[in-house]
Amino acid sequence: MGEVHARAVRAAGGLVIAVAGRTPEAGRTAVDRLHAARAASNVTEIFEADDVDLVHVCTPNHAHEELTLRALAAGKHVICEKPLAPETAAAKRLAAAAAKAGVVAAVPFVYRFYPTLRDARERVRRGEAGVLRLLHGSYLQDWLSRPDDTNWRVDPALGGASRAFGDIGVHWCDAVEFVTGHRITRLSARTLRIPRAAGSSTEDGATVMFETDLGALGSLVISQVSPGRKNRLWLSVDGATASLQFDQELPDALWVGGRDGNLIVPRGTAPGMYDMVPVGHPQGYQDCFTAFIGDVHRAIAGETPDGLPRFDDGLRAAEITAAVLSSAAAQTWVDVPAHASST
Repeated sequence: MGEVHARAVRAAGGLVIAVAGRTPEAGRTAVDRLHAARAASNVTEIFEADDVDLVHVCTPNHAHEELTLRALAAGKHVICEKPLAPETAAAKRLAAAAAKAGVVAAVPFVYRFYPTLRDARERVRRGEAGVLRLLHGSYLQDWLSRPDDTNWRVDPALGGASRAFGDIGVHWCDAVEFVTGHRITRLSARTLRIPRAAGSSTEDGATVMFETDLGALGSLVISQVSPGRKNRLWLSVDGATASLQFDQELPDALWVGGRDGNLIVPRGTAPGMYDMVPVGHPQGYQDCFTAFIGDVHRAIAGETPDGLPRFDDGLRAAEITAAVLSSAAAQTWVDVPAHASST
């Protein structure tokens, strides 16, 4: 993810000043790959550097809290990878620290920056879908579908108590709440684990039923073990008069369904600032990351970008994840705390 961040920083007009790795040698090795100006011998150098305005925390999850708190204490603006923290209590501490520091503190829920998803959001805001009744979809991957597949995220000590939902399920929930303005208030979840050669692991998949504060019902399937699915975040927002469907593997078109006919609406039909490449050219994940970084830079400059995902949104994701784990363990419905977010 550090490489994705660094490319987006440069594309958004910023400079990658310094990089720190797990060891000084790792930092030096990363300089050329990230096109950084220099390697720091340790993270303290970055926090104390006068020429560093914004710190990107792209470490495994267990290190997010310590590094982010140190960056905030140094007065730096921060982008922390999600999950903001593996535990809700830690996420609360980070959100509170960011508010106290008075800096820009953002979490890369970058699917918000697909123009077609923004189009769906505006259609909902204008009432074109009518009263929303059903919110449903899935986020499917396959990169951990074999028993011998492994990654640091599989280890609860590094990734936290939740993997599949904490890693990708929160992206789906953020996207659907961003589009609809609804908040998930109550849910019932089940989780799936496959036997792994490495032994102990976190969940590989989950199913979730939920209710929202505005009266919609929803369902969600999350999986990192679905062969053939690389990164399919798909959601459908079904209202009284229209349905809106978004597919992250085909993101340049929004499907709009109606009783009298369906439309495939290409990106650019309603031009906006998040069209990063000319219409007709595919716009993808890296472009959305660039748009996200650009909005962070604008926020640092004093502007108020619409829908910039901040630490409150990271806390929101942690609370939903905790509710999913609690529900799956107790096999019952549980409430999700009412928590404000920047959507």
